[in-house]
Amino acid sequence: MNRSSFSGKLGFVLSAAGASVGLGNIWRFPYLAAKHGGGIFLLIYVILAVTFGYTMIVAETAVGRMTRKSPVGAFKALSEKKGIRAGGWINAIVPMLIVPYYSVIGGWVIKYLVEYVRGNSLEIANDTYFSGFITSGIQCEIYFIIFAAITMFIIFCGVRNGIERVSRIMMPILVVLAIVISIYSCTREGASAGVKYFLVPNAANFSWMTVVTAMEQMFYSLSIAMGILITFGSYMKHEVSIERATIQVEIFDTVIAILAGLMIIPAVFAFSGGDPAVLASGPSLMFVVIPKVFASMGLGSWVGILFFVLVLFAALTSSIALSESAVSTFEDELGMSRKGATVLMSVIMLVLGSLSSLGYGPLANIKVFSMQFLDFFDFISNSIMMPIGALFICVLVFKVITVRRVEEEVQLEGHSFKLKKIFNFMVRYLCPVFVIVILITAILNVLGIVQV
Repeated sequence: MNRSSFSGKLGFVLSAAGASVGLGNIWRFPYLAAKHGGGIFLLIYVILAVTFGYTMIVAETAVGRMTRKSPVGAFKALSEKKGIRAGGWINAIVPMLIVPYYSVIGGWVIKYLVEYVRGNSLEIANDTYFSGFITSGIQCEIYFIIFAAITMFIIFCGVRNGIERVSRIMMPILVVLAIVISIYSCTREGASAGVKYFLVPNAANFSWMTVVTAMEQMFYSLSIAMGILITFGSYMKHEVSIERATIQVEIFDTVIAILAGLMIIPAVFAFSGGDPAVLASGPSLMFVVIPKVFASMGLGSWVGILFFVLVLFAALTSSIALSESAVSTFEDELGMSRKGATVLMSVIMLVLGSLSSLGYGPLANIKVFSMQFLDFFDFISNSIMMPIGALFICVLVFKVITVRRVEEEVQLEGHSFKLKKIFNFMVRYLCPVFVIVILITAILNVLGIVQV
């Protein structure tokens, strides 16, 4: 079977950046930065991204390109040991668990966009609006299905006609919208204190949990150990520089994360004066606090439309990448056609996504380890499986195929690998330690021993 490929470097970079730039940047990054110290969180995140993040992106992309397979097939091709091969399945299953509940949140974004278009900015800003919507049952389910259908249609169209074409359109628009809204937010009265809080590190705000949370966010934001980078690497042509593409993806991802922080945190300061309770509001920051901010500023509907169009684009680019990783696995491992693999992923998305969609409404009384379905799928995929998957990738690189083989892949066609010493040190020593720390912290957090 002929494997699809990106048309070139730009296709890979925009598609990989689209995978990274999603709700993790626009929704998750700002509320974690607001809660965990602002500038000091940002500084630690950037340091981790250019060391740990760089290493993992290079490793996964190289594994994908050298094998021309999705995660399961890549691990099979590189190791005969069943224990090591299990890492391929872990990387492959993660996106199958993430994209259903991710699509539920994408449905929430569509709902808010629709209401802003209808001119209901004051109604959305009501304290009970968000909780009323997510507990509504059928309405929440409908918007989830709409988002999922858009995602799977693009996947059905293929790599170049679907993923790459959409990324080429969406990513530049996303950057422009992010800049426009950031400028608007930062120029509100009282917003300058928020800009300072977010951009200037303050050692007094540092804690060990700031480091742990930044590490977890880096996984989520850069699409590490989700199978995406291995899959996209398998579509990459040899004439494309892995190192250069990795650096460009990281720059793109970090810039969008910073712009997201500048969109939201200064606006919160302008609205609340930097109230610690508001900064610590967590996941509800975008759906509860930000509508209040827009309503208080005037022109709330227009800014709300721009903001949620941006969030929708970001959510779609990531959901497309997650779904593509799963579809590619079905094609490679089950011998399915792209149409059949897309249908199978659609069924999985509908079943698991419906549990998450209805988990705050009709299924609210059914919990797994005291968690709603959406929270459980988020925990098991992001806090447990992704660190384990990353650990398998590290072991695969330095124990099985060796760092030298990765270096050869990166340097094909005469391409440079200027940071190979950093890569070697990180993948052998620091990356395994980092992922073990994340895993242990997540387990201790669930047990109530530590608080993240």
